[in-house]
Amino acid sequence: MKQTHRSSLTLFRTLIYIFLFGLVIVTIIPIWLVLVNATRSTLEIQQGLSAMPSTHLFDNYGILEGRGLNLLRGFTNSLFVATFSTVLAVYFSLMTAYGIVVYNFRGKRFFTSFVILLVLIPLQLSIIGFYQFMSRIGLTDNYASLILPVIASAGAVFFGKQYFESVVVHDLIDAGRVDGAGEFGIFHRIMMPIAVPGAVTLGIFAFAAAWNNFFNAFILISSIEKYTLPMLVQLMRGDVYRTEYGAIYLGLAVTIVPIIIIYLIFSRYIVNGIAMGAVKE
Repeated sequence: MKQTHRSSLTLFRTLIYIFLFGLVIVTIIPIWLVLVNATRSTLEIQQGLSAMPSTHLFDNYGILEGRGLNLLRGFTNSLFVATFSTVLAVYFSLMTAYGIVVYNFRGKRFFTSFVILLVLIPLQLSIIGFYQFMSRIGLTDNYASLILPVIASAGAVFFGKQYFESVVVHDLIDAGRVDGAGEFGIFHRIMMPIAVPGAVTLGIFAFAAAWNNFFNAFILISSIEKYTLPMLVQLMRGDVYRTEYGAIYLGLAVTIVPIIIIYLIFSRYIVNGIAMGAVKE
């Protein structure tokens, strides 16, 4: 009986692994084809699919540059916006979440509920008022309008709150106060080292969101020299690039590669960060 039960568990586990492997293949194939097609010429792409890279990568880059699409500048612009947005989002969101979890103050429950409500409200509902506000303070066509709002990211605060509720050790905080550490010192020297997995996980999500942010940038940025990569990719839908499939795939690949690299470097933190944020003592 026990042997039969063990065999059933082994079979079930094998089926789960096969299913997950199939999902991995389905996820990887489209990304791999984009990367491969970025190295192929338009004629090769028209001839059919290929799993092996070709030798036309620099030719495709030359086509983009020759027709006025400065891919390197767009990459630099996106990297600048995404990097500063990530740093600000992680630091201030974790600080806010730490304050919600550790301190008791009047209106704490209302404030927490308000943060959750903000998470549920779509960005599109507030974009008109947000644009008017940025216009009045002179921040349209300025990267500050894309970077500064992440300081008050409700989704990041909610994630940080869930994470800190599972890792905060109040005895450590009390011990730090007894030793004479200030509140900021306790946050920076005691809690931030503990929260590294959650901070890295949040940073990956924040970086991906800022890197792929097209809607806000399209509304707020008007100078073409300030365009980010998603905005430049949108330009490739025009007649100038319509028949240059290899160049179009190269533009798409450049937007994908940084996210893949960030994930590969910090992926080991994602499971720990999400798991710790999902388990409460």
